[in-house]
Amino acid sequence: MAKDTARGRGIAIIGFGGLGRTVLHRLSEDGIPVAAVLVRAEKVAETAAMMPSGVAAVSRIDEIPAEVELVVETAGHAAVAQFGEAVLRSGRDFLIVSSGALGDRGLEDRLRRAVGETGRKLLVASGAIGALDVLQAAAAAGPVDVRYIGIKPPAAWKGTHAEKLVALSDLREPATFFRGSAREAVGLFPKNANVAATVSLAGSGFDATEVLLIADPSGGRNIHRLEIRSALADASFEIEAKPLPDNPKTSAVTAYSVVNFVRTGGSAISIAGA
Repeated sequence: MAKDTARGRGIAIIGFGGLGRTVLHRLSEDGIPVAAVLVRAEKVAETAAMMPSGVAAVSRIDEIPAEVELVVETAGHAAVAQFGEAVLRSGRDFLIVSSGALGDRGLEDRLRRAVGETGRKLLVASGAIGALDVLQAAAAAGPVDVRYIGIKPPAAWKGTHAEKLVALSDLREPATFFRGSAREAVGLFPKNANVAATVSLAGSGFDATEVLLIADPSGGRNIHRLEIRSALADASFEIEAKPLPDNPKTSAVTAYSVVNFVRTGGSAISIAGA
């Protein structure tokens, strides 16, 4: 999708938390039309009062204006499950941030089936990780071994399953508290494993991607490390992501990966239909 095409098509956003607000405001500044923001019914009036001119607040897919061709999800796994199939069957492409939702085999199957039956696109934003082009090329050439390592300060893991695995408040050195497949990771850490899911979708799949999760009391930022071994190339990549000001649990680069896709049509994984 070229930049001029992006500016000519309508966009709708699901969710209006820190991530959704950042995407909306940046696209609006760039002159890219956002027609609607979808939120829970009880939040419509409150959200409408915060909308720029010309942006509607709605609570149902059938309320999204007809000119919208691309719907962007910024609201979490439950939003992908609730709205994904309806978006595709409404004749629109669907760009998701919460890629971990596709770790649910049933949901993934339903969405792939909708893609196949409608001809619309299910897209996964590159989010907080780079090197996906290399990974996709390596996977296209043959078998690939992929390891994703997620490192965050203990506070970032509080309120998650990690609290059952390690004494987060007592850590004095890095602790690896999870080692397993990406599918296991997204099941146990649904709000913290979207990067692992995105890596899986670009490479060898949820079950063949190894994931290590680490709590590191010496660091204050989220670190994403990707290791690739294949016949085509061996590669390693690391990014130390700065947090989104409105939502410290989300990397700022995640929001701008969405903005970049809408601007240029690049940096997203396309999920094949069934």
